[in-house]
Amino acid sequence: MTKLSVNVNKFATLRNARGGNNPNLVNVAKDCEAFGAQGITVHPRPDERHITYQDVMDLQQVVTTEFNIEGYPDKRYLQIIEKVRPVQATLVPDEPDVLTSNAGWDTVRNASLLKEIVSELKKLDVRVSLFVDPAIRQVEGAVAAGADRIELYTEPYAANFAGCKEAAVAPYVKAAGKARELGIAVNAGHDLDLYNLYFLKKQIPFLAEVSIGHALVCDALYYGLENTIQMYLRELNK
Repeated sequence: MTKLSVNVNKFATLRNARGGNNPNLVNVAKDCEAFGAQGITVHPRPDERHITYQDVMDLQQVVTTEFNIEGYPDKRYLQIIEKVRPVQATLVPDEPDVLTSNAGWDTVRNASLLKEIVSELKKLDVRVSLFVDPAIRQVEGAVAAGADRIELYTEPYAANFAGCKEAAVAPYVKAAGKARELGIAVNAGHDLDLYNLYFLKKQIPFLAEVSIGHALVCDALYYGLENTIQMYLRELNK
């Protein structure tokens, strides 16, 4: 079964737009789990434009499913991981001023950096996933770095889905197959939605986890949060 991890960044963005604590992020995360989500994802950026350091500490106390913390592995991020010890740390190559993740790691060029960081995080008993583009050499580089998983960056898949979904998914199938062959699990995330999720899962039935935030929050405006989470779960498991 592919797990659904709800990225709660956008709920924090909504809260921060007015200040205060509405919506209450802790309650949102607890409700997502109660409604069927099998994980909670956050990406605490240095400018705290959505998830704050305090949010991470607060969520640590209440998340009972898999807590996944994304981020660029600078000193600040690594200190958060050491303190919180989430189930999973997903390393992304984002610079601090990037609006949203827009590329995967070059695991070959950054081989020594990633190997060192992955090793340190695994000493903390934290599962490590590397955010990568769907390319065989990047998957091989992630394996060489010692990662437990990869997360396939699916924005290009989503962008090209309407044109030719078979062509859009083809590199992802190849990359996921190589990862499985080399013995690491496969996650996926970015711009996945109710329109394109089922086809991705059908083509890569062994997906371990998908992390979905923006589209899920947008759908929740129309369908309600509980119903939306159930709709995503149905897409993953039908």
